[in-house]
Amino acid sequence: MLTNIPCHVIAGPLGAGKTSLIRHLLAGKPAHERWAVLINEFGQIGLDAALLATDADGISLAEVAGGCVCCVNGAPFQVGLGRLLRKAQPDRLLIEPSGLGHPLQLLQQLGEAPWQGVLAVQPAVMVLDAAALAAGEALPAVQADALGAMGLLLLNKAERLDEATRAQLAARLPPLPLLWTSQGRLAFADLPGQASRAGQAGAAADLPQGAPPPLAVWTDARTPICQTRQQAEGWSIGWRWHPSQRFELLRVQQWLAGLAWRRAKLVLQTNAGWLSANALGGQAPHWQSSEWRKDSRLELIFPEAQDAAELQRGLQACLLGD
Repeated sequence: MLTNIPCHVIAGPLGAGKTSLIRHLLAGKPAHERWAVLINEFGQIGLDAALLATDADGISLAEVAGGCVCCVNGAPFQVGLGRLLRKAQPDRLLIEPSGLGHPLQLLQQLGEAPWQGVLAVQPAVMVLDAAALAAGEALPAVQADALGAMGLLLLNKAERLDEATRAQLAARLPPLPLLWTSQGRLAFADLPGQASRAGQAGAAADLPQGAPPPLAVWTDARTPICQTRQQAEGWSIGWRWHPSQRFELLRVQQWLAGLAWRRAKLVLQTNAGWLSANALGGQAPHWQSSEWRKDSRLELIFPEAQDAAELQRGLQACLLGD
């Protein structure tokens, strides 16, 4: 394993555009480098690896689902990161914490044992929803507390903001490097620490070890694997559907429109093909073609607990008949 692997934390609140940013960075990966991406998600199902799925060589993806990175010193995160580093042997590591996570604690832990000498933590990036902030939406406390520790603030979704609004918004933020963008676009050349390179391979690092958690399997192709999670930050429900099942896209859109979810992530096999979407606060999902083919996944985050059985009946009604 290489030493002092450049490690880039991509932080930000729910729906700001972290996954879109990582997708753009992966597209600009130097052909000779191996990259690893570790994704931490609030829900149990895990969607971001599916949303980032790519046929490109030299990219390894891994997830630590079911929590926030405030528990970064806990076993799931430690073991997941150690397993990814040993398997991928990367030249560079990207970490996307949950939008409900605690970036300051993550950055602190990554600079301590057992990661010292293995990782070289670069100035972090925080992705912010510029349009939401300009409209008066408050930044979650855990993100606001971490602003001053960032190396770059990426003001995303800024395409409709005029110069006066941008100036007012910038004045409310710490005096840090700041870029305005849309759809999470950030060139690799603009990533803080991109010029950093890993050191030569050293002695085998003593990293946390453990087997990956067993993946639940279907007993019936038409019955999904469903998991829920309750934390102070919210309640999530997620489904994994057998890859043989197909959804009627219009029904899914109508079902989602009738729910008061806070966040929605989807990768579904539909009558229009394999599609992915990522939406915030009841917005209509923007669908795009997906390279993921392993199963259909959908995850919703709500401010408070919902009737899980009723939600599953609604989603099941969106399935196409045999």
